[in-house]
Amino acid sequence: MDDTSNSVQLAPVAETPPVPAAGKRGQGVQRARTVALALIVPVCLMVIWDVMVRWTGTRLVPSPYGVAVMMWDFAFGGIYDDAYSASLPIHFWKSVQRVYGGFLCAAAIGIPLGLMIGRMPLLRKLLDPTLSLLRPIPVTAWLPLSMIFFGLGPRAAIFLVFLGAFFPILLNTVFGVRSVDIRLFEAAEMLGCSGAQQFRSVVLPAALPSIFNGLRLGAGFAWILIVVGEMTGVPEGLGAVIMDGRTLSRTDLVITGMIIIGITGFLSDRILLMLSNYFLRWSPQHHA
Repeated sequence: MDDTSNSVQLAPVAETPPVPAAGKRGQGVQRARTVALALIVPVCLMVIWDVMVRWTGTRLVPSPYGVAVMMWDFAFGGIYDDAYSASLPIHFWKSVQRVYGGFLCAAAIGIPLGLMIGRMPLLRKLLDPTLSLLRPIPVTAWLPLSMIFFGLGPRAAIFLVFLGAFFPILLNTVFGVRSVDIRLFEAAEMLGCSGAQQFRSVVLPAALPSIFNGLRLGAGFAWILIVVGEMTGVPEGLGAVIMDGRTLSRTDLVITGMIIIGITGFLSDRILLMLSNYFLRWSPQHHA
């Protein structure tokens, strides 16, 4: 009996070539070197801080160890057992809500408006003078009006964060749209691409690097302004903790709030950078 059915030749399955161990080791060494280089300056600053506190004998500024103890108590309690012990989760969550509430509102308004201003000369002539007039006004100057408009509480804080994040996002989006090479439009029109399709295929991809730059700047300003925003009478939040620390002359509490805001802002920026690298993976020169 012919056993042809049993002699079916299977095509060889293509296998992904394994990454050489030497390559993995090289990547690990490169990442460790990057982390080590990034830690040099913070460690040096902490050493200088500790030496200066010991040398001057000041009691106004705590040592790094004193701040570390305060951070532990703020996060887990069990040391000072005061109103701030183990209160980090609630303060952190309140600030995150206000920062990202204002930031997302700024992105939701700033990006579409910037795209339209960049593409429509009439709208640009209509809005640019007013926006240029409003942009230099410090956010702190809006503090009294924000409390009148929104009352004491979180809505005034969100409004101030929105103001701080709005202009970097808007201006970078406008810049990105206006920087699109005119030859791209000409090539798109030659290929029959126009209107909304041209906007999706040409304008938006070409403006994405500037839009992400604006988002990163806006997120940074949002965290900067949370302290100002939480001067509007809110009882909870990292900015409110810093203001309480200033009132009570507790610089360890002030520095603890500053460090937590700095770390959270850094992580937010890393997340935006990862999103930027993902959406701009077609553009190697924009990877960071």
